[in-house]
Amino acid sequence: MNETQRAKKVLKILNKIYPKTQVPLKHRNIFTLLISVLLSAQCTDVNVNNVTKNIYPKYHKPEHFLKLGRKKIEKLIRSIGIFRIKAKSVYNLSKTLVEKYNGKVPKTFDQLEELPGVGHKTASVVMSQGFGFPAFPVDTHIHRLAQRWGLTNGKNVVQTEKDLKRLFPKKYWNKLHLQIIYYGREYCKARACYGLSCKICTTCYPKRKKPLLTKKA
Repeated sequence: MNETQRAKKVLKILNKIYPKTQVPLKHRNIFTLLISVLLSAQCTDVNVNNVTKNIYPKYHKPEHFLKLGRKKIEKLIRSIGIFRIKAKSVYNLSKTLVEKYNGKVPKTFDQLEELPGVGHKTASVVMSQGFGFPAFPVDTHIHRLAQRWGLTNGKNVVQTEKDLKRLFPKKYWNKLHLQIIYYGREYCKARACYGLSCKICTTCYPKRKKPLLTKKA
């Protein structure tokens, strides 16, 4: 089975298990989606949602966070990992949006990636889940799964993103990104499957006997 055939198998299995997908990060608008994605670095979506459910009813615009200031933002997100660094990014991000974009989130990759604290993966999530633009956000979890399923040679997340975009039609990218995340959390866990037990791993590699040690991103 070559990588194109494996990609078709993966897509078929994921569409059957997850015919519909919801964005895991709760948000009120595209700005709060951007903030939640930024906060989710080195942190679970559940933890982010638990924190933001008490923030977004009151603070949901760049102007709100700019007025709060860094110290108050720190207090609001204190239970999230590296909260001081993230609070600084949230404040500076909000300041840039107010001063440069009239409080609106820009709609291009280049503009998003120029914002404080926003990298390519964060920009990709906002473009796909916020604006509906075809994108394929790849984090370390998707990178690991793509290696297990034989869809990439696993050098880094940049290469993995290119490989996944090459193997899957553009119309599937936005949904597929979420499907892979959900599947990884439920079936192909980092310290459980090891490429040996889940439906996709056993379908793509029925003769695999030894645990697959994936290369870090």
